[in-house]
Amino acid sequence: MTHAILFRKGDAVFMIFTAIDLQTWPRSQMFRYFSQMAPTGYSITVDVDLSGLRGILKAKSYKFFPAYLWLVTKCLNEQQEFRIAQKDGVLGYYDTLTPLYASFHEDDKTFSLMWTEFQSDFDLFHQHYCENQQRFANNHGVLCQPETPPPENAYTVSTVPWISFRHFAVHSYDNKPYYFPSIEAGKIRKEGQREFLPLSLTCHHATTDGYHVHLFLDQLQQEINKLRGSLSHF
Repeated sequence: MTHAILFRKGDAVFMIFTAIDLQTWPRSQMFRYFSQMAPTGYSITVDVDLSGLRGILKAKSYKFFPAYLWLVTKCLNEQQEFRIAQKDGVLGYYDTLTPLYASFHEDDKTFSLMWTEFQSDFDLFHQHYCENQQRFANNHGVLCQPETPPPENAYTVSTVPWISFRHFAVHSYDNKPYYFPSIEAGKIRKEGQREFLPLSLTCHHATTDGYHVHLFLDQLQQEINKLRGSLSHF
């Protein structure tokens, strides 16, 4: 039987962790195999069609990077498999993921980690992202927000805007049971009137298969088209 653990920030619930019953979970045997017997991760890099989106965002005074964070996180949150984690030895899943991303410092060419709690409303998320940038972006060190460290449901999503890569893989040398995906984007490539974003997705095979990646990528393209369409009508 599963149970939920609520984490509170003052009086407001900001994340929920639900335990998985390994006795009834359909993926239980596969999870054990790829997490204990043959620990396996994999990466896949694809081109995502952004054609027209950046121009509309700019015309509406939106920044592209928070739009990218919002789109990716929204699609990951649609699938439980991407939200699986281990807390205090208990396997379960969070109700949402929160993007943990790099804030680049132009002065010394270093970066610090920053996070913005996910909001299903794009305008609200964009507003909170911009507020965080104003308050914390000039703080150096590992964390831009040292007084409010990333929550336990934070996953890594970033970009390497100087390199239009064909493949990118993130490798961890820590044996902690970490099952969240890692997302990395590269430099946008233009082909005529079209724009493509190289996007790398690194997953743990214990929790996600190619089928889940397929669903994520299909929905991501749909959400890009949907956001472009919604912005063009106001």
